[in-house]
Amino acid sequence: MLPWTVLDTADLPDGSGTLRLKQRGGEFSIMLGSNELMNSRLSGSEEALARLTCARLGQRPRPALLIGGLGMGFTLRAALAALPGEATVEVAELIPAVAAWARGPMAPVFSGCLDDPRVRLRLGDVGAVIAAGTARYDGILLDVDNGPEGLTVAANDRLYGPAGLGAARTALRPGGVLAVWSSGPDRGFTRRLRDAGFAAEETTVRARSGGRGARHVIWLATR
Repeated sequence: MLPWTVLDTADLPDGSGTLRLKQRGGEFSIMLGSNELMNSRLSGSEEALARLTCARLGQRPRPALLIGGLGMGFTLRAALAALPGEATVEVAELIPAVAAWARGPMAPVFSGCLDDPRVRLRLGDVGAVIAAGTARYDGILLDVDNGPEGLTVAANDRLYGPAGLGAARTALRPGGVLAVWSSGPDRGFTRRLRDAGFAAEETTVRARSGGRGARHVIWLATR
């Protein structure tokens, strides 16, 4: 078996840890300590995040989506495949190195999706982008961490608390969808979504395409 090679590292903005980009043959992995945050072979649940959201939105004219977290581009590519040509997709990525990896060593994984004319990549905090918008988005897709508890960046917790959920609801158009990815269930988060005025449901999806791999969770919360 080929050994892993560390290609690059990036400190988290709050100084709480360091991301490592690793490669083994054609496989890529992004690690935080001993936790694997992303792997280029495990795209199923991130793709489902986009597919389920776009299906819930239906045939809206000029749909506008905000994706929190660039990752390895799985959610972005799936959204672009499901959206019409007049759609717009903003992607907010907090860590500049992740965006650099997308155009550098991981360019084959991204397959040019960042060059799609519908896409705008914004370097910065997705929470600030959400707070600046009123009825701006049809869908807000959050995959900025391992779930609502903010494993990677502690400040992500504020996205999932009452104030953050209220800001997301304000930023959505009527009938818009807030979709949140998580590595596991969180009953308290379902309750928080409903308390914030969303019609929320929790669905389980597989990490790998084709219904295989670990079970992950996606919340679909409709304004």
